[in-house]
Amino acid sequence: MPNKKEKPKFREDEHIVENKDLTIAEALIPVFALVAMLAYNVYVFGDDALSGSNQFILLMGGAVAAIVGFFNKVSYKQMIAEVAENVKSTTGALLILLMVGALSGTWLVSGIIPAMIFYGLQILNPTIFLAASVIICAIISIATGSSWTTAATVGIALIGIGDALGISLGMTAGAVLSGAYFGDKMSPLSDTTNLAPAMAGGDLFSHIRYMTYTTVPTIVVTLIVFIILGFTIDTSGVADTSSLLENIGSTFNINGWLFIVPLVV
Repeated sequence: MPNKKEKPKFREDEHIVENKDLTIAEALIPVFALVAMLAYNVYVFGDDALSGSNQFILLMGGAVAAIVGFFNKVSYKQMIAEVAENVKSTTGALLILLMVGALSGTWLVSGIIPAMIFYGLQILNPTIFLAASVIICAIISIATGSSWTTAATVGIALIGIGDALGISLGMTAGAVLSGAYFGDKMSPLSDTTNLAPAMAGGDLFSHIRYMTYTTVPTIVVTLIVFIILGFTIDTSGVADTSSLLENIGSTFNINGWLFIVPLVV
């Protein structure tokens, strides 16, 4: 008697279906189409492409992938089922990202992030300015989970201070980005740091622990380089942060108690 079709051993395998194998050329059609449309979109709209047109291009890229699927006898029902399964697998990560965004915004308006900037700017010295910029940006990026937020807030302030000191804008920008991206990778609040283990089925803090094998040596080397640069470059100006500190102090109630929340989290 013919053997009966075996049932999936695991519940999560029940949605897996046998599809026709695509050639490399067929598989790359949606990729090349998406890249071409995004490039054209950015060329036409410039910075405004992020305002919504890019999202429309992503939908068009999905449509191209669907057309390739139809040509390979993949049914519409099957496509929708696979899309639903993929969305289901990312729901946990998406909820984490929503919570992280709310947390970062709360820390910003409550004065926690401004307090970090306030105290961080007070330790600046022309000799250690570059290394201090790395450390300040790393701490703030770890607290916020966003390298872009760090670069757009304290990063801009540090660029102005570095320019007043006569330090190359490129060096200052490098220090800001080095610290910001290090903090972004190491922060449990970072979107990419949360999304990567969620998609791979791993643990968040195990993911961070293994990333330290490469990121910590990198940031140590970076700090050494910036410390050496700090002792070799000439600074012709004076870092006047009084107006910036005054603005932060008048807008927020800055005190040491604000750091209890990040320590608890």
